[in-house]
Amino acid sequence: MNTRSRKALSPVVASIILIAVTVAVSIAVAAWMGALSFNFMNTEQLSITSVGFTDTGATVTVSNSGSTDIALTTAYVTPGYASTDLIDPDVPVPNNSGTTVNLEFTWTHGSTYQIKLMSTKGNSFTYSAVAP
Repeated sequence: MNTRSRKALSPVVASIILIAVTVAVSIAVAAWMGALSFNFMNTEQLSITSVGFTDTGATVTVSNSGSTDIALTTAYVTPGYASTDLIDPDVPVPNNSGTTVNLEFTWTHGSTYQIKLMSTKGNSFTYSAVAP
């Protein structure tokens, strides 16, 4: 049998099939990458702008410049204090806004305190303040 008499795909049909497969694979990869990047878009970016010392502890002013709301769950004050009871559970800090967090602890004049606030996602935000 002569091999030249067999019918095969024409080059035009083969090119169309290759292009269709390439487009289908690229759409699938784009959808997969979009789903991956969606989880990374919600970033927590909290900054402690000031700390004011009061008779019962400190008032911490925070600003959320991230792309998602932050819920603060735990506050640590060092030296000497490490507690989960310093602030109310799940203090909300909406994105693009600020709020105040009241911490209760006994402080000493002239001492330096490291304040660390923890979010529900496990991120920590620290600030160093010197008591007046």
